[in-house]
Amino acid sequence: MNENGEVFSGGEIAVDGDRIIHVGPAGSTTGDFVAEKTTGGDKMVALPGFVNCHTHASMTLLRSYADDLPLMKWLQEMIWPFEDNMTSDDNYWGAMLCCVEMIMSGTTTFADMYMHMDRIAESVEKSGLRAVLSRGMIGIAPNGPQALEESKEFIKNYNGTAEGRIKCMFGPHAPYTCPPEFVQQAMEYAKELNVGIHIHLAETRGEFTDITEQYGKTPTQLMDSIGLFELPVLAAHCVHLDDKDIEILSTKKVGIAHNPESNMKLASGIAPVQKLIDAGAVVGLGTDGASSNNNLDMLEELRSASFLQKVSTEDATALPASAALGMATREGARVLGMEKEVGMLKPGYKADIILIDMDKPHLYPLHNPASHVAYAASSADIDTTIVNGQILMENRRLLTVDVDEICAKAQECADRLVKEAAGK
Repeated sequence: MNENGEVFSGGEIAVDGDRIIHVGPAGSTTGDFVAEKTTGGDKMVALPGFVNCHTHASMTLLRSYADDLPLMKWLQEMIWPFEDNMTSDDNYWGAMLCCVEMIMSGTTTFADMYMHMDRIAESVEKSGLRAVLSRGMIGIAPNGPQALEESKEFIKNYNGTAEGRIKCMFGPHAPYTCPPEFVQQAMEYAKELNVGIHIHLAETRGEFTDITEQYGKTPTQLMDSIGLFELPVLAAHCVHLDDKDIEILSTKKVGIAHNPESNMKLASGIAPVQKLIDAGAVVGLGTDGASSNNNLDMLEELRSASFLQKVSTEDATALPASAALGMATREGARVLGMEKEVGMLKPGYKADIILIDMDKPHLYPLHNPASHVAYAASSADIDTTIVNGQILMENRRLLTVDVDEICAKAQECADRLVKEAAGK
């Protein structure tokens, strides 16, 4: 399937170095190009790699640790005490586990906000994935000013590294943890370093109500009033919006990361995705962290996104399969400001490609490839994952990392952290 939505039966993609140089029917690559290696098969579907617009990589260590709780109780009583004990090594092994899961489920680019970001960057470089990294900052915490300086140093050191696969942003956590003055300081640094801002926005009804009562503006309108949306912004969640908020986000072309499964699990609500898209907003998909989902499976996410819009609008035509796939690929790239690099199978774009094995009983008969991928395929059907022209997984076998070692190390870290959080 190319950038025009054309599906080639028996098609081919030619890759030279880290870029796609041709997409078309079988035998259509011309010139002096000679492939050193070929992969795929006649029962495979090629797609751009999935773009996960919002997650917290190392929270894989908290998978299923604190389930069935509302957001603030979940954060304040369970997650933050656990995270207080996390070391640099914990963050590394949690991030490596995240990278394994993403490669195996077809994600090639992800946006992350967390701590010990130098170790997250290390995991990205080793695994071969592409990422947009932000050091999460709590402005009301005693170390808020220090976090700003650490973020600035991190961005100077890592933006553009790993053969260009790592990009960076500033990460003020949310309007309820970062007062306007703190966000404005992050904005000034972002302008200085020519990077964007990654922030949680309007995630819960409580946030919407509290911010509106405190400032006389909704969270979206508050951030607009301080000029945040004049910068490139990745806004995660955007669940609770009024019509003016939707107009602001659409007009300012804010990149919105919709996280349907996390929003469902934490009972945060259903984001008005179809209304946002109809208004011209830029909306991609994210998984959020594995502690609030509980996996990083973008196929599940795009399916949930589509079904949620259908049931919430009572319109079976809302967010069809092709649009949901677009959110997971092309639109996700737009959200991250990478629409000229990834998200499409197009000559000149980075060779971030996945192959899905369609030779499975649950994928017969093949009527509509887009619908099959969106509504019937599973992450276990991802056969091959390629990033920057490098094969990271082929025939379901990972080539850049030791999966057994990573799983064992992640379990060790999680076991210790649970004991420490319990005061043992």
